[in-house]
Amino acid sequence: MGEFVRLEIADGIGTIRLDRPKMNALSRQVQEEIRECAIEASRNDDVKAVIVYGGEKVFAAGADIKEMEQMSYQEMSVQAHELQACFAAVAQIPKPTVAAVTGYALGGGMELAMCCDIRILAEDAKVGQPEILLGIIPGGGGTQRLARLVGPAKAKDIIYTGRFVDADEAMRVGLADKVVPAADVYTAAQQWAGQFSGGASLALRAIKAAVDDGLNGDLATGLKLESNLFAALFATEDRAIGMKSFVENGPGKAQFTGN
Repeated sequence: MGEFVRLEIADGIGTIRLDRPKMNALSRQVQEEIRECAIEASRNDDVKAVIVYGGEKVFAAGADIKEMEQMSYQEMSVQAHELQACFAAVAQIPKPTVAAVTGYALGGGMELAMCCDIRILAEDAKVGQPEILLGIIPGGGGTQRLARLVGPAKAKDIIYTGRFVDADEAMRVGLADKVVPAADVYTAAQQWAGQFSGGASLALRAIKAAVDDGLNGDLATGLKLESNLFAALFATEDRAIGMKSFVENGPGKAQFTGN
């Protein structure tokens, strides 16, 4: 789709593939291309689940510091919103998403990975928010998404120090959901995403909305949202197919249409 980022679709899986040598630095152009791919993955009915992948060697080492170094406050006050819009487009993909992380996911790279529903890391992967070493803070959602994933104390430790977090620690604190050998990262992501190729798409969309939007409010508001989404699924073809199949054949045998 773009010069450095493309959406590859196969077998119901859309892969947002970063390919900007050498370290997939997230320049303004890369950010915009990620946003465009995320929007296309969201609206393309052939895509049932999404993998975000930087290749065999590196996920994304962070922002393009050479580009940022020359920016004024006035310029960054505009660009910071564009940066968050890029990541928001990924976070708002209404389908299951997984980050397949090899090598480094630092700064903006880690923020991008945290926009996905789950993260699969290579055994030798390193993640972190090293912005403090530049005299700044994360600006693409790092302070907010990291705290929600690992809790405020651990998030502050990682962001205060700017240290790199290895895959074992990432797994322990909830930043990673699975750790595999580096050569198996993309395959593991495909296996996870492939579960949904024949899934009940509208119900999957409702799950994501219920969890993500529910966390933005109190419990009572979240429960009301869940109830409304639950009831709405009774207007879908897949609900009728799923329940009929369960009654006649038992669980796990329904052939959903995505409608």
